[in-house]
Amino acid sequence: MIKFENVSFNYENGPDILKNINFTLAPGSYHFLSGPSGSGKTSLMSLLYLGHRPTSGRITMLSQDTKHMTREDFFSLRQKIGVVFQNYRLLNHLTAFDNVALPLRIQNKPEREIKSNVSELLDWVGLGDAQNSLPPTLSGGQQQRIAIARAVITRPKLLLADEPTGNLDSEMGYRLMRLFEQLNKMGTTTVIATHNQDIMERYKHSKLLLDNGSIYSNSKKDLLIKTIRDVY
Repeated sequence: MIKFENVSFNYENGPDILKNINFTLAPGSYHFLSGPSGSGKTSLMSLLYLGHRPTSGRITMLSQDTKHMTREDFFSLRQKIGVVFQNYRLLNHLTAFDNVALPLRIQNKPEREIKSNVSELLDWVGLGDAQNSLPPTLSGGQQQRIAIARAVITRPKLLLADEPTGNLDSEMGYRLMRLFEQLNKMGTTTVIATHNQDIMERYKHSKLLLDNGSIYSNSKKDLLIKTIRDVY
């Protein structure tokens, strides 16, 4: 599904935030990504959703080398990735319904199908009565649920979520985690960046720890990645 080979990343020739990272995420796998502030989680998530390109190294996604993708390849691949951003990135001039419907409209789905699927999902996340509301009129938790609904509406091949339960009460947080679990069971490769230890303990998935630009598995003592040769 995803392969990083000797990937490093920095902003505008500054110090490397990610350092010579190598790892593979299998299709249909589920991972929690954690680490202290400044460890590089946001940068790694950005590389995963193609928001930035690596400073060096190679990233392969869905059998495509991202370094050599055409504009059409890039657009096609982005449509297979669902992203829940920490700052939501909703379009404030669109209603809750239209924000969630946007990925389906980009894919030219029939409006009848869009209406049914979007309404059902908004009901499920507790926003059935807010479908016609604009994001600025809603609370942070409500906006977060809209962002999650938008990310999963297309049943993406890859789901990336940055602190998806951060502004939600525990009941809604666990309900949305069950949604992620169901998507994963249907084949969606899932990466959840979180500091929530309760969630990571409750759901026994692989844990990736970023620390000082390097990535570890389950605990800092178990180095996951140094070189491809070490792992494979």
